[in-house]
Amino acid sequence: MQSGLHLSVRIDSNSGFCFGVIYAIQMAEDLLDEQGYLYCLGDIVHNDEEVQRLEAKGLRIIDYEQLAVLRDEAVLIRAHGEPPSTYQQALVNNLTLIDASCPVVLKLQNRIKASFDRREKLFIYGKHGHAEVRGLLGQTSGEAIVFENLEELLHHELPANITLYSQTTKSTESFYTIKTELESRGHSVTAHDTICRQVSNRDLDLRRFAAQFDQVVFVSGTKSSNGKVLYQVCKETNPCTHFISKTDEICPSWFGPGQSVGICGATSTPMWLMEQVRDVLVRL
Repeated sequence: MQSGLHLSVRIDSNSGFCFGVIYAIQMAEDLLDEQGYLYCLGDIVHNDEEVQRLEAKGLRIIDYEQLAVLRDEAVLIRAHGEPPSTYQQALVNNLTLIDASCPVVLKLQNRIKASFDRREKLFIYGKHGHAEVRGLLGQTSGEAIVFENLEELLHHELPANITLYSQTTKSTESFYTIKTELESRGHSVTAHDTICRQVSNRDLDLRRFAAQFDQVVFVSGTKSSNGKVLYQVCKETNPCTHFISKTDEICPSWFGPGQSVGICGATSTPMWLMEQVRDVLVRL
């Protein structure tokens, strides 16, 4: 193993949890301190290390099947939001929902519901099966069409008038590329740019950050959609970008003596984890 690399290491101050995730985790920690345990529907954040930290404090992650048989308990709704069916299930089972849905996501859900009520033809740019997308689709009784890229969208028989929405963590650039392509094909597109600016602004911030270093270590959970997008942003800017989800995955051979290393991450990456990565790197 290489030793004495004397790396110069800096963490991106703009990386780490977005406000929606901070709010949900703070709510969970407060309740765990009060009552010792708390049910949460799905992973509270798409980062296994953070989930494990909270499970050690008493967080109990459940799925929809477990929710269906749970009675007379409190259940946390994470920042991604939920479809109406979850709220209906809670009423039936006498569950208290502690709703930590991100305000940006709730606003998007309301706009999609209003468009659906107007009988518009809805298309949602997002990841199939993603927690947030499931909540959005629920506003349309499952009728909206979800697509992950332009190629998939074009496989559908498209109406003349299209109402376009997006999962909050998708790329703004890709969203407008899709809109332009549809219009060039003669469709009338009502595009609702509902992408979270706290997420999309990180694109530019990350490019500036990644360009400053010999090597970049991008820290993210493998389930994070936002992590995949931001990792690509870093990689495009600095080809010497390495994706890890925990400190065990750091490979000393990536680095040369005296190199500068930037550490950054997704909106679901906890700062404590990036600090652990920094501590490992400075000891190499």
